[in-house]
Amino acid sequence: MLQSGISLQGVMAVPSVLVVAGTHGNEVNAPWLLDRWNQDPELLNSSELTVNPVIGNPAARQASCRYIDRDLNRSFRADLLALDGDAPRPLEVVRAQELIAAYGPKGRVPCQVAIDLHSTTAAMGNCLVVYGRRPVDLALASLVQGSLGLPVYLHEADSAQTGFLVESWPCGLVIEVGPVPQGVLDLRIIRQTRLALETCLASLAAAGQAEPRYPRSLVVHRHLGSVDLPRDQDDQPRAVLHDDVLGSDWRPLRSGQPMFDGCSSDPWPASPQSAFDGGIPVFVNEAAYVEKKIAFSVTQREVWPVLGDWIAALAELMRG
Repeated sequence: MLQSGISLQGVMAVPSVLVVAGTHGNEVNAPWLLDRWNQDPELLNSSELTVNPVIGNPAARQASCRYIDRDLNRSFRADLLALDGDAPRPLEVVRAQELIAAYGPKGRVPCQVAIDLHSTTAAMGNCLVVYGRRPVDLALASLVQGSLGLPVYLHEADSAQTGFLVESWPCGLVIEVGPVPQGVLDLRIIRQTRLALETCLASLAAAGQAEPRYPRSLVVHRHLGSVDLPRDQDDQPRAVLHDDVLGSDWRPLRSGQPMFDGCSSDPWPASPQSAFDGGIPVFVNEAAYVEKKIAFSVTQREVWPVLGDWIAALAELMRG
């Protein structure tokens, strides 16, 4: 059952979990699910963990847009979090500071784990997102992957994309569910979000017990870089993604595969040999990434053994 962040004695028996939905205000399915959960604590199985469900960006949700001033999920950078009230601060920076003050490891209701619920417009299905290689994150991802078989997108070494919410907590995981258009409620997406969240909470609970069922390996798709559409001198797209690329999430790119189509009588030039040949695209044609000039990101599939250090780190965290 859903529990408050502080026990009656004021001491947490196990680390609390922060569950965030609506980090982006036009991703509506996870916030709808949390609204129902707050009204009916028996709706989701929390595995007896202390869970704090929170709407990440309520102002953007009210306005039905991704954000007001800047992307909240890029606002947890140290330099932004250090801004004080004497300087103008974007709404999302203020919100990031509020979330850490309330639910950060040293907050009023301290949480050690953050689960960030998202949806995608890309035809990539569901996945987990891990930022960097913290052992606790990899351990949690391996448990969830072992239960649900979800692919893991490992985002790292991208200086243009930093300041993600879950990085501000000792352990964090992003759940992406889709495809679904922005602003559209979809029962299928809600059910899949619920299943992934319940599995994540069950995995955390199991990690604090004597014998969690870890798989032998973790399959990751490691971020290599991102590709933009070709642009003209006015910075407008000169071509769109080719049919061969649309919907090709999780499938390797072929050498010389056509990437773009100019929609003209002259065919678009074949793609030159690229460092990304054989790479695996993800978030293909994601609507939210148009402003970031990302047509798709490219990953490399790797299989890593689940290490004892990962298991020990998550067990120590969950045992308090």
